[in-house]
Amino acid sequence: MQRPHYKFWPQRLPHAMSPPATSLWDNLAISARRYPDKAAIVFFGRRHSYASVASQAERLAARLHALGVRRGDRVLLCMQNCPQLIVAHFAILRANAVVVPVNPMNRAEELKHYITDPDAKVAITTGDLAPELVKASDALAPGEGLQHLVVAQFSDAFDADVSGENAPPAVWRDWLLTRHPLPALAGGRTLAWTDALATTDAPPALEAGPDDLAILPYTSGTTGLPKGCMHMHSSIMHNAVASAAWGNSTSENVTLLVVPMFHITGMVSVMHSSIYCGATLVMMPRWDRDLAGRLISAWKVTTWTNIPTMVIDLLASPDFGKYDLSSLVHIGGGGAAMPQAVAQRLLDLFGLRYVEGYGLTETAAPSHSNPPDNPKQQCLGIPFMSTESRVIDPQTLLEMPVGEQGEIIIRGPEVFKGYWKRPEATEAAFIDFDGRKFFRSGDLGRVDEDGYFFLTDRLKRMINASGFKVWPAEVEALMFRHPAIQEACIISARDSYRGETVKAVVVVRPSHKGLVSEQDIVAWCRENMAVYKVPRIVQFVDALPKSGSGKVMWRSLQEEENAAPT
Repeated sequence: MQRPHYKFWPQRLPHAMSPPATSLWDNLAISARRYPDKAAIVFFGRRHSYASVASQAERLAARLHALGVRRGDRVLLCMQNCPQLIVAHFAILRANAVVVPVNPMNRAEELKHYITDPDAKVAITTGDLAPELVKASDALAPGEGLQHLVVAQFSDAFDADVSGENAPPAVWRDWLLTRHPLPALAGGRTLAWTDALATTDAPPALEAGPDDLAILPYTSGTTGLPKGCMHMHSSIMHNAVASAAWGNSTSENVTLLVVPMFHITGMVSVMHSSIYCGATLVMMPRWDRDLAGRLISAWKVTTWTNIPTMVIDLLASPDFGKYDLSSLVHIGGGGAAMPQAVAQRLLDLFGLRYVEGYGLTETAAPSHSNPPDNPKQQCLGIPFMSTESRVIDPQTLLEMPVGEQGEIIIRGPEVFKGYWKRPEATEAAFIDFDGRKFFRSGDLGRVDEDGYFFLTDRLKRMINASGFKVWPAEVEALMFRHPAIQEACIISARDSYRGETVKAVVVVRPSHKGLVSEQDIVAWCRENMAVYKVPRIVQFVDALPKSGSGKVMWRSLQEEENAAPT
């Protein structure tokens, strides 16, 4: 029996898609042959052509091969959005290796895991982040750290004297224009990006194909350290091609790329999808509302994938009236629900329907999306192309009736192969349902009578702060390194802008009582973890509630927080 959501399916599209049976590298190579002189990337006004991007990627692939990178090897990629990130990403794929995207906000203590778990010996980063990677690598046991570090500079990718609508915000100039010295790497060596590309060697033969491991993004969970999600070329390819079709994308698209490319959405639904089409990416290294407004206006941006807080921020700019957003024909995103009033304002002002979607690192971004012609507000949408999804009782594993809450499960070509070196976690992540294998999302939702999915709660313990997922177990593990902390429990607190924010309930060791303040804890956290994970609120207590077995009863703390006055 056909599922009800097919009544609202875009009539121009098939229900399933057969993506190209090639490697992801081929998408860049083909677009470079088709559109050699076209801008693949615009970065602070400088155009980087498809031919240039492909040429640089091939030269860097040759250098990686010379550094010992072989088929299936994992290479760390830790950068904020910049043209070199795209070049490096495709260079790693061209070298038949595996991209390990790392959040550039991570600090040395967190970075150790991203070096040792995937057994990475080579990393590519920017000058501002290189010292933190070196600090992480140098702290590891001999033989566990990096052997090579390639370091790029932002200022190599744009003109320092750029002015007008393409100019970076004044507060960014020092950050972007400073040329950082190469740090020394114990047991290895660092190499400047320009030197790495200065080679006449040919890259190795292209051996990687659809069934080879391509991307190893990490995701955290309720326990332990972050786990690598094994994505083949085929799973990323499916969602890149399907995202292009779903959003009516063509080679004439001009896309604002501001969502981070270390994250699965920016990487797949924006970068890979646009490169596949031969579109132009107008790139921002991080969010700034007025720069976004200027770039949309100047470059006649047609497509913008974002998180809702970006739209809210742009609409609140005192200079919003100066910007021309009339070129936009497609706007959408995910990570958090778009407030209904903001979605309505977009519709009233520009005739734009905000298209929300849903996906996980394990599903290569979209597993659900709203049909562009029939979106529902504050809704995950319908199962994506080639995808099946159900809502089941998490205990009995039986399908729930329409409108009733249960766990969302997913089946499709975009679903990952499993967790890197975690067979038990992989086995627990899948169930047999209706005679087929489905991935358990850990999110609770419901389906309405039209077959649209809505998120209602989380089975997993997770905080969503402006679209950034914060896993309490990971933050707690880092906080326990503080000498003053005896116990810590992380919960979410309401935040008028971020939706949720991180709160730490802390028991201080008797030896440190009166010697450390809540602000001291916050400051220490800023030094030792990515800023989005840092508790904005710290509450000292004499003891944490415990169960009979001695486990911290985080739910009672969360319920108490939820019941507190705003």
